[in-house]
Amino acid sequence: LIFTYDEEVGTMGARRFAESWPHPGALPKRTVIGEPTTLKVARMHKGHIKLRFTFRGRAAHSGYPHLGHNAIEPAGRAIVALAELRAELERERPELGKYFDPVPFVTLNVAQVAGGVAVNIIPERCVLDVGLRLLPGMERDPMLRRVKERVVDALGVEPFEFELVNESPPMQVEGTAEIFGACCAEVHQSGEHTIAYTTDGGWFQQAGLECVVFGPGSIEVAHRPNENIAMEDLEQGGAILQRLVQRFCS
Repeated sequence: LIFTYDEEVGTMGARRFAESWPHPGALPKRTVIGEPTTLKVARMHKGHIKLRFTFRGRAAHSGYPHLGHNAIEPAGRAIVALAELRAELERERPELGKYFDPVPFVTLNVAQVAGGVAVNIIPERCVLDVGLRLLPGMERDPMLRRVKERVVDALGVEPFEFELVNESPPMQVEGTAEIFGACCAEVHQSGEHTIAYTTDGGWFQQAGLECVVFGPGSIEVAHRPNENIAMEDLEQGGAILQRLVQRFCS
């Protein structure tokens, strides 16, 4: 069993494990990531990247605007440019996009905007947080450059700071992997099932583990009041995991 911390805020524990585990190859490779997949088996999921743009201006009394420089205005132009990029990405179809219906593309989400302190003060700082979900097999750095260049084109010489805040890699195991075949046999699954959210599996994969995502419950009731799992699904999922343990560990 591997227990991790801060999965929800960025798979931080799994990353720590992947980067610090001193004995590569010493663990069993076959790995089940417990998530609410409605008892379906997923061998692929998207990754998630958190990016931050910081725009800086100069504070002043709003009655004397010539003394200040508004940091929110360039952030607004950046938001428009990123919305245009989001629409472009939705029209593209990466190689593995066919497995991720109904969202077979890279998603870009302008998620948080924070700037200004009062309505009579010209804002000196504005922070824009952006989420990006890449598909398995896609390189991170070219996409980061594409996002940054789109904002540069929109702002011209307007300076800003750009940083990668957090990363949860995509996950993909081969369809011929024994753990995938064994899980599919347990639930009588013949087709592909993928998930658009991120798990610890991306980092575990980089540590040399072969991961599938499987568990009772539905992601459709996650992150909301009364999140729940039906008892019969919990019992069925537990029985399947017991049989997998007996198969691979006895």
